[in-house]
Amino acid sequence: MKHIALLRGVNVGGNTKLNMADLRATCERLGLENVKTYINSGNVAFKSEDADTDRLASQIHDAILDDFRLDVSVMVRSIDEMQLIVANNPFNGQFDNHKNMHVFFLADELPDEKLRLLLEKNCEAEKIAVKGRTVYCLLNISILESALGKGFLDKKLKVPATARNWRTVTSLSKM
Repeated sequence: MKHIALLRGVNVGGNTKLNMADLRATCERLGLENVKTYINSGNVAFKSEDADTDRLASQIHDAILDDFRLDVSVMVRSIDEMQLIVANNPFNGQFDNHKNMHVFFLADELPDEKLRLLLEKNCEAEKIAVKGRTVYCLLNISILESALGKGFLDKKLKVPATARNWRTVTSLSKM
């Protein structure tokens, strides 16, 4: 089964440096097959007989911690899930630039109270839709000016999450 691992905060802003060749080697050491990375921001495509994405995320997280002493959040989605995320974009056709459309991948579904707090941020400048462990965000402002871009999910709601722009999400869904 094909999967995509999404690492949070790798090689962004100079804080958490991780060489992609070293990351591939770590994943291969775990027994993952056909390991490929996409761009330099912690996206890993691989095959595994294990269908448990939470277990895979935990194994990759622990291996990165052991090998590089980096404690980064890891979200894993099957390639089928990635394709559904693309197909089910509630903002499809409402944006011209891939930089305006972002997807936040959550470790777990949001409990009702946290979901309510997140949806309170929904506005014309930052349209938000949630489907399971996926938050779609259509921006009419810079990601750096948005609540989600400023870390609302991880800082305020204390929810592990990582984001990708639409170009990256669609590219990953085709790997």
